[in-house]
Amino acid sequence: MTSTGTAEDPFTAHRRLLFGTAYQLLGSVADAEDVLQDAWIAWNKADRTGVENPRAYLVRTVTNLSINRLTSARATRESYVGPWLPEPLLTAPDSAAEEAEVADTVSTAMLVVLETLSPIERAVFVLREVFGFSYAEIAGFVERPEPSVRQVAHRAREHVQARRPRFDDDPERRRALTERFMAAASGGDINAVMELLAPDVTCWSDGGGKVTAARRPLHGPDHVARWLLGTLAKPESVGVVLEARTVNGELAVVAVIGGQPIGVVTYDLLDGRIQNLRFQVNPDKLAGLRG
Repeated sequence: MTSTGTAEDPFTAHRRLLFGTAYQLLGSVADAEDVLQDAWIAWNKADRTGVENPRAYLVRTVTNLSINRLTSARATRESYVGPWLPEPLLTAPDSAAEEAEVADTVSTAMLVVLETLSPIERAVFVLREVFGFSYAEIAGFVERPEPSVRQVAHRAREHVQARRPRFDDDPERRRALTERFMAAASGGDINAVMELLAPDVTCWSDGGGKVTAARRPLHGPDHVARWLLGTLAKPESVGVVLEARTVNGELAVVAVIGGQPIGVVTYDLLDGRIQNLRFQVNPDKLAGLRG
């Protein structure tokens, strides 16, 4: 008798977890997908007879592939043209349960903070604080003694807490401000844009040397507003439409021309105003917005 049912392959069953792990370690959709491809190849070549816990085996594979890639990427990022920002990821607007592993923990602000950790600190923090693995499990993943992993986790946690920005998380307040921002920016109303910016607002833009972007952070409402509106008014921005989309688990503004994203504005809100603003325009980093 032939069975008509087949068990789901563990790699497919845990793909969301594996992608979330790789993305949070690397801050790049493209790199995360590359790591998953390498992990899939390794999984299909592996002798699985001794694999008692496929989920743990796969997370360990993805973690180590990501650490290797992140370590080699450090040198590249040191010569990066202008500020480096994470690659934005389009996520579900309602943080539904099936999206929770990604959408609830990958805000752009958090990814920027994670970028300041060492590769091993970042791996331990993500595995522990985001996905809830035990210290013993993480020790096996990164091949370090458990006491050492606990020390790394403590150090990384303190680092993140000290640098994590304070912000408002009221979704309705964010939606209202987003709509006002899009209306003001679309209309070229610099005064209306400035009213939405905190007095000590800072703007980072990532063009990666591929497109025009500010190579240093901009400070203050006047500088930030003028630069943003000037960018949207450039000839190559003719026909741009601003759309509100959920990016990295938060409502953001995506600039679109002919249905294709050309940039995304993510930001932190504090006391009803935009405190930190990040403008990702590097075309190599917009793949995660197509969906």
